[in-house]
Amino acid sequence: MTSKKLMNSVTGCADDALAGLVACNPNLQLLQGHRVALRSDLDSLKGQVALLSGGGSGHEPAHAGFIGKGMLTGVIAGAVFTSPAVGSILAAIRAVAQAGTAGTLLIVKNYTGDRLNFGLAREQARAEGLPVEMVVIGDDSAFTVLKKAGRRGLCGTVLIHKVAGALAEAGVGLEEITRRVSEVANVMGTLGVSLSSCSVPGSKPTFELSTGEVELGLGIHGEAGVRRIKMATADEVVKLMLDHMTNPSNASHVPVQSGSSVVLVVNNLGGLSFLELGIVADAAVRTLEARGVKIARALVGTFMSALEMAGVSLTLLLADEPLLKLIDAETSASGWTNTAKVSVTGRTRSRAAPAEPPEIPDSTAARGSTSKRMVPVLERVCSTLLGLEEHLNALDRAAGDGDCGTTHSRAATAIQGWLKAGPPPTSPAQLLSRLSVLLLEKMGGSSGALYGLFLTAAAQPLRTKTDLPAWSAAMDAGLEAMQRYGKAAPGDRTMLDSLWAAGQELQAWKSPGADLLQVLTKAVKSAEAAAEATKHMEAGAGRASYISSARLDQPDPGAVAAAAILRAILEVLQS
Repeated sequence: MTSKKLMNSVTGCADDALAGLVACNPNLQLLQGHRVALRSDLDSLKGQVALLSGGGSGHEPAHAGFIGKGMLTGVIAGAVFTSPAVGSILAAIRAVAQAGTAGTLLIVKNYTGDRLNFGLAREQARAEGLPVEMVVIGDDSAFTVLKKAGRRGLCGTVLIHKVAGALAEAGVGLEEITRRVSEVANVMGTLGVSLSSCSVPGSKPTFELSTGEVELGLGIHGEAGVRRIKMATADEVVKLMLDHMTNPSNASHVPVQSGSSVVLVVNNLGGLSFLELGIVADAAVRTLEARGVKIARALVGTFMSALEMAGVSLTLLLADEPLLKLIDAETSASGWTNTAKVSVTGRTRSRAAPAEPPEIPDSTAARGSTSKRMVPVLERVCSTLLGLEEHLNALDRAAGDGDCGTTHSRAATAIQGWLKAGPPPTSPAQLLSRLSVLLLEKMGGSSGALYGLFLTAAAQPLRTKTDLPAWSAAMDAGLEAMQRYGKAAPGDRTMLDSLWAAGQELQAWKSPGADLLQVLTKAVKSAEAAAEATKHMEAGAGRASYISSARLDQPDPGAVAAAAILRAILEVLQS
């Protein structure tokens, strides 16, 4: 079965992709009749060396994303994973030559088709009297024994684009640029790892991986790697990659050792999430620095992909100060990342958290039986929520991500740990404030934020009084804060429905002579009835509001949880 691709046609996808890039970038132009993109200010480059690169499409943003001042002059693109046509390569060479450039350097990844086609175009151009040089980049560090074909060209080629572009922009001549980038290529290596294959438009995946396997040392055309390893943590996979890349017994290793200074590139092969990319980058930095390697620069992003392949490659380039100046030189290329021009290693990566403000004193510290009831109330709430975890998750799966029970269970576990660490504050206001901070930190999700808002606001009326009218006012303040920031209203099928129903009953506490338990009992029953009624409501807020009401035939899990909390409080107070 072929994979789904968002395109107009298989045959025209490479042309359409290049046309889209040019259409959105005024600094680029297409060369008529060819799949070639050039700098739109080409005529301003008289006397400067032109840099041309390219290869098969499917590696975006390589290579057209690296056209611009300070990088490439132009790019010749082939069909997906296919070398570009000799005629188009020659046309690009002629175009830059006729603009008055001082010779052309072809930067070619080491693949047979690219070497042949770019090489043939170079020979034809030289036969026409045009000064053209060619460098073949092979930075693959996968093979422990070198093949006759040499090392494959991978993401390190982009660093060559950058170095050559900075040299050309500085007015360096063709022969000198050729010599210097060849030297740079010799102290560079790349290794890739993938969790999945990729599929050429109109075709099936190029290889299959089981759920427990990872492909190590693969290329950028969907070809299999040097070996398969068991799925492991990011730290373990990164360590394995760096061990392989820097092992002296590996014929294609990078000579990196303690004390070395390197440029690190963490490259998304196309389908890896940004979350995973950040985790890999962190692992790479920690692992290298633990080995005494100085990371002079770190580039993280998508530089050379393999369509939708869920994988990552690491590139290491040994770099001294002159080379770093070339890496840091300005470029207008859209695909180049805005990298900090300072060393990564040696930088302070955290700062001290701000000091907590002094606690506002209040005179409402509970004493006697009231103080003693706080702990059993919290303990009963926690045991109730832990017992409801699976039920709440099941309710949440109808309209959410099925984690409402897990979120409340996380809150309960955090409160239990807090209680074990020491007695809670005896002041109701301080108790609610501390609970607010705890839930905001530990509970997570929108539920944690809403409970945090409720408790923070509810604490304020209790700073001066703790009689029944003050507790009713606390409920009012909490509900008002939830509505203001959560944008939910009664009837929107949220946790607010239960709390609102209870709050209306608790208004009776403001009347002289009100009975604590009698009013609270009514409030709990109203909350439970409101929770049950949410099954008939159309969601007006929260994630459930995006789901058809016809699919929501169960009560809202947040409302059920809120009612259960109130029931737990009542049961302890009754006992």
